[in-house]
Amino acid sequence: MTYPQTLDYLYQSLPMFQRVGAVAYKKDLTNTLALCQVLDNPHQKFKTIHVAGTNGKGSSSHMLAAILQSAGYKTGLYTSPHLKSFTERIKVNGADVSQTFVTDFVARVKPALERIKPSFFETTVAMAFDYFAAQRVDVAVIEVGLGGRLDSTNVITPVLSLITNISLDHQDLLGDTLPQIALEKAGIIKPHVPVVVSQRQAEVQAVFSTRATQQHAELVFASDHYELEPAGQGYRVKQEGVEVIDPLVPDLKGNYQQKNIPGVLASCQVLRQQGFAVSWHHIKTGIENTQSLTGLKGRWQTLRNHPRVICDTAHNEDGIRQVVEQLVKTPHQNLWMVIGMVKDKDISSVLALLPVNAHYFFCQAHIPRALDAHALANQARAYGLRGRVVADVNTAVQEATQMAAAGDLIFVGGSTFVVAELAGL
Repeated sequence: MTYPQTLDYLYQSLPMFQRVGAVAYKKDLTNTLALCQVLDNPHQKFKTIHVAGTNGKGSSSHMLAAILQSAGYKTGLYTSPHLKSFTERIKVNGADVSQTFVTDFVARVKPALERIKPSFFETTVAMAFDYFAAQRVDVAVIEVGLGGRLDSTNVITPVLSLITNISLDHQDLLGDTLPQIALEKAGIIKPHVPVVVSQRQAEVQAVFSTRATQQHAELVFASDHYELEPAGQGYRVKQEGVEVIDPLVPDLKGNYQQKNIPGVLASCQVLRQQGFAVSWHHIKTGIENTQSLTGLKGRWQTLRNHPRVICDTAHNEDGIRQVVEQLVKTPHQNLWMVIGMVKDKDISSVLALLPVNAHYFFCQAHIPRALDAHALANQARAYGLRGRVVADVNTAVQEATQMAAAGDLIFVGGSTFVVAELAGL
């Protein structure tokens, strides 16, 4: 098969959560283990760092990978979903996996795929492991897809587990309370493998403490040890109250990174204890150049100025709350919101957070999971949010840009898949 034919096979033949939702979620590790066995267990041939959490796991994974690259390690990075290209999911030192490898991999394992019948995600996880083994990476940062305990990535035994912020999301699959969701995330904690939790959250800290004790795993709550104080465009970083680094100016500009960075710093401390040569210079270089080193997109990213257009992939209650807080702090005259969401989530709590004094364009991504733009507009009206229905996100941004003044602010988001369809991202 050609590369386009290979992608079509992956998308059409294998259930894909991003496109069809819960029907694609496999609640066990059987298929992934079977695929790995066919591939001679590639996940056992290199060191791994496992990253879970509701919000922040993608940013944290990319920052860790950037730091390790800066320290001279050949670093694999597996994340999901992709924004523009399938190959974004699998990187080594910031470079995407080649289309040739993807095509050859599918051709090589197609008989096993037909027999095992894995999901799209299970297949891409196995592909990533196979690629990292073939590339002989020193270490790979592996981001959980959904949850943790039953996620396909949870076949690895990492040298470190990192768990970021816990908030409500995917309640139909992970539970409808924070402790239930935290328990699923805590499923990545392995026997005798140290675990860093980015934030000490009162509602869920006992879940992580109990699991870590059961697994005899050293547990570090990063927020107990690291503090970030705003300083100009960045932060002063204090460890145990002592400033340890020159002002840190992350190239990921979302204020919510203030919650993620302590977890990254604590992870680096644990890695140093394990013999990784990661200095404060490497940390500063990695965090200040994450986008250029790893290619991360869509996190409070400015697409143009005058009027300023910003996009962000935040899509659940906690993520949107932080986005709205930053919108308020961002200088602007009028606010324009280009918003689209998915139909398999209760969006009422998100709609309740959105500013009523903004001008809205309601759109929808070109995927089966997308909530119809007219339906979104109708639901939004109950929360005082009014505007126009323009189904295509790029058309909506174009119209908003034409109507906005130079000092206005246009925000694009509500769904990762809306951001993914932005031209020029």
